[in-house]
Amino acid sequence: MKIVNTDNFNGDYPNESFVTGLAWGMNAAQAKRIADAINAEFCGPTMPRYWKVVPDDYVLSPGFEP
Repeated sequence: MKIVNTDNFNGDYPNESFVTGLAWGMNAAQAKRIADAINAEFCGPTMPRYWKVVPDDYVLSPGFEP
């Protein structure tokens, strides 16, 4: 499992990136605990980012550049 940083909650052009610095190959429960902790501290009206757990073969969605 991997954790993805996105700039919205499943909308168009989420500008996703993988969270780096974590040990890849964590199980789903470990990844969810980490993503939940990050969201609890760094997600909200003044910080419009969201972290989600995805499978290892997940393909990132691009952002939108006008």
